[in-house]
Amino acid sequence: MANVELKHVYKRYPNGFEAVKDFNLEIEDKEFIIFVGPSGCGKSTTLRMVAGLEEISSGELYIDGQLMNERQPKDRDIAMVFQSYALYPHMTVYDNMAFSLKLHKVPRDEIDRAVREAARILDLETLLERKPKALSGGQRQRVAMGRAIVRNPKVFLMDEPLSNLDAKLRGQMRVEISKLHQRLGATIIYVTHDQTEAMTLGTRIVVMKDGIVQQVDNPQNLYNHPSNKFVAGFIGSPQMNMISARVAEAGGEILLEFEDNRFALEGARAKALRDGGYVGKTVTLGIRPEHIYDARTTENRPGLLHFQTQVRVYEMLGANALVYFDMGQAGWVASVDATVQQKSGDVISLALDTAKVHVFDSESEMAIEG
Repeated sequence: MANVELKHVYKRYPNGFEAVKDFNLEIEDKEFIIFVGPSGCGKSTTLRMVAGLEEISSGELYIDGQLMNERQPKDRDIAMVFQSYALYPHMTVYDNMAFSLKLHKVPRDEIDRAVREAARILDLETLLERKPKALSGGQRQRVAMGRAIVRNPKVFLMDEPLSNLDAKLRGQMRVEISKLHQRLGATIIYVTHDQTEAMTLGTRIVVMKDGIVQQVDNPQNLYNHPSNKFVAGFIGSPQMNMISARVAEAGGEILLEFEDNRFALEGARAKALRDGGYVGKTVTLGIRPEHIYDARTTENRPGLLHFQTQVRVYEMLGANALVYFDMGQAGWVASVDATVQQKSGDVISLALDTAKVHVFDSESEMAIEG
């Protein structure tokens, strides 16, 4: 396997549009890197530049220390798995997986060994004589992955490989891909717009917006310490609640005030707001739905801001429920224990965990942290 390095990579089209801007990333050997972001953010374009399917306008791409900018895709020792399975319909599973090796005139016994080993890894051994039309979507995607595995490439590139599958199959295939990464010890670059895939698969995640890298970090840090408002809102489902809040100081305490609510911040965040000159100014407060509780379940826990609100929509999800309500002009949602069910129009007491709030600069949208 290999490491991959992108240095100041840009993609500019003839009309002047920049799809990717100053992309810098070092991918270590055997890492599972996820590119995630909304449609049109440049994640697939970046992947295609690594593959050689898109020309790099400026910057440098290295694979295993070798400059790749001018090398053809076939000479980069990469294998790509696409959103569409791209299987040959007239060929059996065996022949689909063996095709690229036959093109490279690999000896027949080596081809057979490689195909059967990949089939064993992917649980395709009983399907080798079937044609693609006789396979389910999940089985076809496993064949597409098997075709990549047999080549034993330095880097696997996967472009939204699960987006054509239903929710159950996507869940199953996430597990399969994770096991595959552990088994092969492969370097994998994986593109998705699905944050669940990103958070469950990636050792590190690259969050992109408008062709620009917003944050590169492991899933836990992305969730707990988003670098800006965009990352905070994009990572997490349901997404983070946001509202404008005023920073005040009273009795030596730094307070956040919003609507009819106020609470004191402590420690490093309070110091960052005071030292940053935010007292008297407006910031953006963020709180994740799972950090707003049904007040009846909190049992006098410290550090909670209690408030009452009217349920707009109540969604039962089994053990938990989503409560949609209005916080001033903003629509908020809380993920609460579903022991006592509510209905639309009910008045409910909720408790916000003040230790879990995030604060962002209203202009730059960057996180304010101590």
